[in-house]
Amino acid sequence: MFSKSLYNADEQLSARGTVLADHPTTGLLLAGSDQWSIASRTLQGGVSEGVEVIDLCNGPMTISVLPTRGMGVWRAQYRDLRLGWDSPVTRPVHPQHVNLAARNGLGWLDGFNELICRCGLAFNGPPGTDEGARNGVEAQLTLHGRVANIPAHAVTVNVDPDGPGTLAVTGHVEEATFFGPRLRMTSTISTRAGSNSFLLVDEITNLGGSHAELELLYHANFGPPFPEAGATVHCPARTIVPRNARAAEDIDNFHKYLGPTSGYEEQVYFFDLIPDAQNETLALLRTADGDKGVSLHFDRDQLPCFSVWKCTQSLADGYVTGLEPGTNYPNPRAYERQQGRVIRLAPGTSHTARLRVEAHDSMRNVAALQERIAALQIRSGPVIHRRPTPPFCAES
Repeated sequence: MFSKSLYNADEQLSARGTVLADHPTTGLLLAGSDQWSIASRTLQGGVSEGVEVIDLCNGPMTISVLPTRGMGVWRAQYRDLRLGWDSPVTRPVHPQHVNLAARNGLGWLDGFNELICRCGLAFNGPPGTDEGARNGVEAQLTLHGRVANIPAHAVTVNVDPDGPGTLAVTGHVEEATFFGPRLRMTSTISTRAGSNSFLLVDEITNLGGSHAELELLYHANFGPPFPEAGATVHCPARTIVPRNARAAEDIDNFHKYLGPTSGYEEQVYFFDLIPDAQNETLALLRTADGDKGVSLHFDRDQLPCFSVWKCTQSLADGYVTGLEPGTNYPNPRAYERQQGRVIRLAPGTSHTARLRVEAHDSMRNVAALQERIAALQIRSGPVIHRRPTPPFCAES
């Protein structure tokens, strides 16, 4: 087993310019062989200056992790399949250049370009004022929270932490403020040699002396080749609800995707998913021909809420869809609190969430997942609501 500490609050490793043989990136090779590698690099120039990237290459798949941006996953590549999207924000943005309070609380969008970014930890959803917050420090909310723009510390890379062939990077992200919450997320992103998948495991602990509220949502974002004209999303659902009147317009086609459409206005759908006997559930995004797909797998108790964000605007504006497991739906925190979906962590207690992302490059693998989803779907429904419906969201 190999373990290496990269940097902490007092010491940072900054690697620039060393070429890695048989590796799609440049930087400092931390560990590797002919089949796999772990590398570190520091981006230079513009808003990316100082952003640390850790590349986990398991052979066919490479995952690029951003410790500087809350341990988000910038992008991944599995053989010829790219996992990620083309945001108008073309490069990873250092948090020092993101003012969350800007644009009427929508400043989070100025740094939004990752494959997976977390929304939370104390809150997620839209900006606004939470009248039910315990004090003024916690009342003013910005879009999707703070965690994606907090640099990690105590970052380490490990080989074989969970058995032969496992590559992992772990970092600690602390969302804390005086007179407010003190939450620590210990995040590990790992993959196995030769695998078509990677795993995120996050443990969020309340380090404060009183109860703290927790909201966590994984904004997993995919562009071409997965969304395209005729692509579809599949998941075993008990209930499906449009978030607002705009989403309700196309409720009959909630599972279907348009090609790039200039002027398209985003649509969001909320799902209550059915788990299997091990309490795992899943969602699949597949191409129109069914020869390629990407799937998310997660525990229904850890992440009981699921949302699909369709944003099929023009390619230049950011053609993308989001598959979003969460502890809550991305509604205002006051509404989620009323529905009992805001987690209250007692001092010293934790909540753990696991999310596995798989890439599929064959029609057979995609079809097998669809069959698994269909087998779960037989158990119930789905019940499809034609307009926003409590308790999923407020009536509009």
